[in-house]
Amino acid sequence: MKSIENQLKVHAEALNLRSQRNEILASNIANSATPNFKAKDLDFEALLNSRMGFGKVNTTNSRHFDISIGPNEEGVKFRQNVTPSKDGNTVELHVEQLQFSENVMRYQTSLEFLNRKIAGLMSAIKGE
Repeated sequence: MKSIENQLKVHAEALNLRSQRNEILASNIANSATPNFKAKDLDFEALLNSRMGFGKVNTTNSRHFDISIGPNEEGVKFRQNVTPSKDGNTVELHVEQLQFSENVMRYQTSLEFLNRKIAGLMSAIKGE
């Protein structure tokens, strides 16, 4: 049972993180006209690596605190905008739309990988 979990874990985590990133990017787009709104994004690669156990962030001193943004915001960071706005909003709509559409395509790709992996496992179980 553990080997099946290992086969599916990376794809399941990728789908979960892609879904979370879609919500963050959609929030950025929805708040593109909100004064002083700060755009956020998810560091997908670093967060996937940490969830899969591929590495942990090292601190330079034992007295450093763990940084916590808030509940369910692990790996979420503020995005630097290229063109500053007068109202303090850091959302650049064209950047957010591009990131959102790219993330949706990657979500669909991860879903396809997961479906093919499950189909392969089902074939192996059936002995085909």
